[in-house]
Amino acid sequence: MKEVEISRAIVEAYFNDLLENLSLDVAIVGAGPSGMVAGYYLAKNGAKVAIFEKKLSIGGGIWGGAMGFNRIIVQEEAREILDEFGISYRPFKSGLYVADAVEAATMIASKAVKAGVKFFNMIEVEDLVVKENHVAGIVINWTPVMMTGLHVDPLTVEAKFVVDSTGHGAQISGHLLKRGLIERIPGEGPMWAEKGEKLTVKHTGEVFPGLYVTGMAANALAGAPRMGPIFGGMFMSGRKAALEILKRLG
Repeated sequence: MKEVEISRAIVEAYFNDLLENLSLDVAIVGAGPSGMVAGYYLAKNGAKVAIFEKKLSIGGGIWGGAMGFNRIIVQEEAREILDEFGISYRPFKSGLYVADAVEAATMIASKAVKAGVKFFNMIEVEDLVVKENHVAGIVINWTPVMMTGLHVDPLTVEAKFVVDSTGHGAQISGHLLKRGLIERIPGEGPMWAEKGEKLTVKHTGEVFPGLYVTGMAANALAGAPRMGPIFGGMFMSGRKAALEILKRLG
């Protein structure tokens, strides 16, 4: 076993995947719960999809549950999604269920990979490709390049649809705002779990031709409340976006 053989195996495998995924049906930005759930349902139903995550780890904020207590709450309406991913849970009361945050994150990630989703972590989306008033892809660079401010030109990935699953900051939609292609991003409102959960799903959808928003990015664009460590809305948001895009893909 030579060190160079180990390096060659890693480089070849990674760049073969990257080359294969330079043209996609759907590019999802952000590997939080809504993004991973969207990716799973898309890939499961035959779409070619990759998720780009700027951090080293995937899963977004689900790992820590609430204040580091690694448990999450899911309401009755989303319980079937827990079942879909094989996540164990126990009833609390009033249609609420408690699940282990670590199990939820790992099961969703694993099932997404097995469904065919390709994950590219440590890659940041620094801009969008927009052609004839339609989002047509993403502009990517290494996260360390972006963090250090090095002047290194990016690469592009072609996609029929892009999904902004970047959470509270709605960073991908922000690229459109910066260029005057959308009018405003009011940002999320104060905590109101019940209302925030419902509006997360309601506001999930296409916000600019070719660009969908899920999860807290949807609420940020709508000025809707945040909801804390209840994740059913995130899961349902990801599924809703996936099903709508699948209809568009035919």
